[in-house]
Amino acid sequence: MGSLGPLEIALIFLVILLVFGAKRIPEIARGLGKGIREFKSATREIQNEFTVDDRPSNRIQPPQQPAQGTPAARTPEARPAETERPPQDS
Repeated sequence: MGSLGPLEIALIFLVILLVFGAKRIPEIARGLGKGIREFKSATREIQNEFTVDDRPSNRIQPPQQPAQGTPAARTPEARPAETERPPQDS
């Protein structure tokens, strides 16, 4: 199968001109250009979603352990048991 030559391209353009008319061709071309632009933008966004960025600033950092002296560092098991004091009689 061969490629399109200049005669075939001219014939296709002539058929489009006869079907749509000279006034509608710029509108159709504008709409086609806008559609192609939106399609390229959407494919670029999809590619960006699947692209892995290996820069260290974008990597997920593991959670940092708080210092030992802070209350958040103690887990419930590590807290001293609270003893119940019997009521004091005065």
